[in-house]
Amino acid sequence: MDRVIRFSHSLSRWLVWIGGVLLIGSALLVTAEVFLRKFANVSIGGADEISGYAFAVATALAFSYALFERAHIRVDALYGLLPKSLRFAADLLGLALLTGFAAIVAWMGWQMVGDTLTHGSRSITPLRTPLAIPQIPWLIGWMLFVACGVLLFVGAVLRHLRGDAEGASALVGIKSLEQQIEDETV
Repeated sequence: MDRVIRFSHSLSRWLVWIGGVLLIGSALLVTAEVFLRKFANVSIGGADEISGYAFAVATALAFSYALFERAHIRVDALYGLLPKSLRFAADLLGLALLTGFAAIVAWMGWQMVGDTLTHGSRSITPLRTPLAIPQIPWLIGWMLFVACGVLLFVGAVLRHLRGDAEGASALVGIKSLEQQIEDETV
């Protein structure tokens, strides 16, 4: 199980880099569009559409990495007051709810992509982009997010059952202030 978790974490790291390249590429495209409009009175056309697709795909590809890094925002006002056993239960509940929400989005996304492919849907812009092109990698990001959420949930439960409460918390718990500071300095 730990090997699968490490592989998934590594895969998510590669995907977040791909998303970063998409964002940088779209920023360069929009910058070129602005300069061409200003100085040459010419438009590339579709830079805003392409950058929107890039942002959606990059965001979806980053969800899993944020999950492994425990970087999703949590409301933890009472968390520190709970005993450790209840903290773990709260961590599992939070992960289950987040994964459940992602599963609903992925399911709806699956249906949307199916409809897009069935009907050959295209954007209503001058580019007439086949919508499956941005939707499929976007959906893959959500599906990976769900799979990684389930993987972390099962991995944390197994570690907890083996008596490794710290290892379980390292998978799904909130990072301590020291861990957050260490991450910033690395």
